[in-house]
Amino acid sequence: MIRTALFCFSTLIGMPLAVAQGFPDKPITLVQGFAAGGNADTIARIMAQGLSRELGQSVVVEAKTGAGGNLASAAVARARPDGYTLILLTGGHAVSAAMYKSQSFDPVEDFDWLSMVTRFPFVLATASDSPFRTVGDVVRVAKAQPGTVSYSSVGVGSTQHLSGELFQSLAGVQMNHIPYRGGAAPLQDVLTRRVDLMFDSVTVTKGQIESGKLRALGVTSVEPSPFLPGVVPLRETVKDFDVNSWTALAAPKGLPAAVAQKIHAATLKILADPAVVKQLEGTGGLASPSASGLEMKQYVQTQIGKWKKVVQEANIPQQ
Repeated sequence: MIRTALFCFSTLIGMPLAVAQGFPDKPITLVQGFAAGGNADTIARIMAQGLSRELGQSVVVEAKTGAGGNLASAAVARARPDGYTLILLTGGHAVSAAMYKSQSFDPVEDFDWLSMVTRFPFVLATASDSPFRTVGDVVRVAKAQPGTVSYSSVGVGSTQHLSGELFQSLAGVQMNHIPYRGGAAPLQDVLTRRVDLMFDSVTVTKGQIESGKLRALGVTSVEPSPFLPGVVPLRETVKDFDVNSWTALAAPKGLPAAVAQKIHAATLKILADPAVVKQLEGTGGLASPSASGLEMKQYVQTQIGKWKKVVQEANIPQQ
């Protein structure tokens, strides 16, 4: 009896190791929720290539587009937690959690968080022939003439939109939000001065800034961006302003600990590879691995809380 119990106990102890050693023995699917060729898709493909190399199995990127990435999140939240379905989530995941009254999944607890992949700021930019030459100019005019200064975003409830709302709240100004359905229209209307300002990623704005068509007024991160030398953080003018978007790897809740550890270890190796770091920098992001899945989970919780406060204070209707 005692021998049987000891055998069963030793077998259970050895199971996590056996799971990790046997994983993966078939292809892995890495889901992302946005259009092919976009930032999320590009980063997912970079990570898929690295994971394939480190884990010794092919990793296939699958796009499940719609609802700002929420269709992909919902699908992965329902998937089997065996390590063969992963997801690349973006900062929009936290924004959606703040914007929606309810979702078909819990944005934090229905996932096992593995690691952050990249962090990246947005840029506040205006046309090169705009009268706004500094962030101070924007604040001064917006205070003197409430509602006359406009800014674009890729849609109501987007990170770009809420970046503008946070700016207004912290600067004590009122601006006019002009939402679009993504695409090139927000940029084009700023370039032609139909709209005064835009909050968007370095990827979207850098080429136009370098060509002299856009003027970068500031970056949304606490520190200057290495991708836009000489452009100061907005918080130098607007106290406490801090917006960084991000991408991260996660899996359905219930992932075996040994499998999670194996994927996390592989991710750390990938994000330490200079070639991968350079590829990710091409997307406007800095490789930013998490020390643990718990660290990433806590970061997401903090981000959701931050954006919920912005939504409430700006009286933005939840969807």
